[in-house]
Amino acid sequence: MLLATDVQYDDPCNRARAAGVLFATWADDTSAGELVRIHHGLAPYEAGQFYKRELPCLLPLVEQAISLHGVTCVIVDGYVDLGARPGLGRHLFDALGGQLPVIGVAKTRFMDANAIAVHRGGSKNPLFVTAAGMEVAEAAAGVHNMHGAHRVPLLLKQVDRLARRR
Repeated sequence: MLLATDVQYDDPCNRARAAGVLFATWADDTSAGELVRIHHGLAPYEAGQFYKRELPCLLPLVEQAISLHGVTCVIVDGYVDLGARPGLGRHLFDALGGQLPVIGVAKTRFMDANAIAVHRGGSKNPLFVTAAGMEVAEAAAGVHNMHGAHRVPLLLKQVDRLARRR
């Protein structure tokens, strides 16, 4: 089972909504389930330290998905590595003891990242895919094969909407 994740912040209320969409294969056009967790007590924003804010929101959701749904791979909105620095995905991979792959899918390019650009649909703008615990080329192929005719795969759009839902 694969898990796509996203987090939406509600700073005035000092909380975040972490969301996950489960699916069995890369090509699935519908989710196998959805998960939502509300996280209270946000870490303050620190430039270049995004993971300090996002990881405490994501980790309980991912651990729940692993224990209840047998998740074997996690997709995060962002990068696994930012050049020589670990990104959100690497911090999640390490927090999970390196026991399952984490794939980063970003919409904007980070110059130093060792990412593979994935073009989907007719979009001239690629997605940037990074990975830990699996070959980046394999992760990029999976993202490329996800369902949907547009740049952002359907299930990644779904998890974004689920995180933003109030």
